[in-house]
Amino acid sequence: MKKKLLMLSAVAICIAILAAGTLAFFTAEDTAHNVITTGGVDIKLYEWGNDEKTEPFEDIEGLLPGMEVTKIAEVKNTGGAEAWIRVRVTKDIALQGDGEADPDMVSLDLNKEFWAQGDDGYIYYTRALKPGETTEPVFTTVRFDAAMGNEYQDAKATVDVLAQAVQTANNGTSARDAQGWPAANP
Repeated sequence: MKKKLLMLSAVAICIAILAAGTLAFFTAEDTAHNVITTGGVDIKLYEWGNDEKTEPFEDIEGLLPGMEVTKIAEVKNTGGAEAWIRVRVTKDIALQGDGEADPDMVSLDLNKEFWAQGDDGYIYYTRALKPGETTEPVFTTVRFDAAMGNEYQDAKATVDVLAQAVQTANNGTSARDAQGWPAANP
């Protein structure tokens, strides 16, 4: 009897295993792969030496007091996102001899229609710059004061422009209100 019970149990276990193996379940599976790419802020500073903006500005020699040269500085948004723009313009004059030069002997015709002087030494573009757009010129002319005396003979004047950009999205209503400006060397 024990043998029959053992045999019956073994058959029942085999039937249960076979029944479980023949059951079918409907299943489905799917995967979504999404790539989210951030936008980019990138700019290019242009300095032109002629009104047609076809020649880059190059060093000039032999200027005399009272003269002016064309130097057009503008910024192009080469990135994929709208940007706020600011620039810092620094002027310097290195004299050949002893003495202290006055950088104000070199002046620029700052474009006050599209650019606004900030309290922090930067000049801010007054509107957002869309991708592919170029700002109105920051300035177009560099003038050498007619009052420059003999101490300015053979002096070297430099006008350096540093341009910076930050995103406009979720970043203030103007360039002056914007946050996240890169740190600049004075």
